[in-house]
Amino acid sequence: MDNIILIGMPGSGKSTVGVVLAKALGMRFVDVDLLIQQREGALLQSLIDQRGVEAFLDLERDAICALDCRGTVVAPGGSCVCREESIAHMRALGTVVYLKLPLEAVEGRIRNLSSRGIALSPGQSLADVYRCRAPLYEKCAHITVCAEGRSLAETVEYVKTALADRR
Repeated sequence: MDNIILIGMPGSGKSTVGVVLAKALGMRFVDVDLLIQQREGALLQSLIDQRGVEAFLDLERDAICALDCRGTVVAPGGSCVCREESIAHMRALGTVVYLKLPLEAVEGRIRNLSSRGIALSPGQSLADVYRCRAPLYEKCAHITVCAEGRSLAETVEYVKTALADRR
C-alpha cells in the first residue's frame, strides 16, 4: 500500500488516528510536527512565537516536501494546506484523507490554544483559521471522512473502509 496522508484541523485526530491506523495496516507512522521540532530543536509554539507564522509555514512546507517514503501513514500539521507546494507534494506522495470535524467539535477539543503550536496570526481566532482552511482541506483531499461523534476505533475503521472503497 502506498502512503496515507491525514489532514485536518488541529484536534481532528491526525496523529492519534495515524498511529492506530499505521499499526492496523502494518505501516510506518510519521508526524511532521515532531520532525520539525526535532530538526529545529524547539517546540512548535516557540518557533511560531520567535519566527512568526509565515516563517513557520515555510518550515512546515520544507518538512513536507522533504518527505520521501513508502508504506507510511503521515500526519502533517494542520496548516499543511497553507502552501501550494505542500499540497502538491502530499497529493503526489499518496492518498490524502481529510479528517473532517465541524468547528464546534474542533473548539471542544482544543484546550491549549496559546501553547499548542497552531499557526495563528495575531488577532486570528480558531474560527477564522477554520473558515480559511476548510475549503483547502476539501480541495486537497482524495477522501473526506467525517470524524465527528466517532470513537478512535470507529474512525480508524471508517478510514480503512474509505481507502478500500477507493482502490
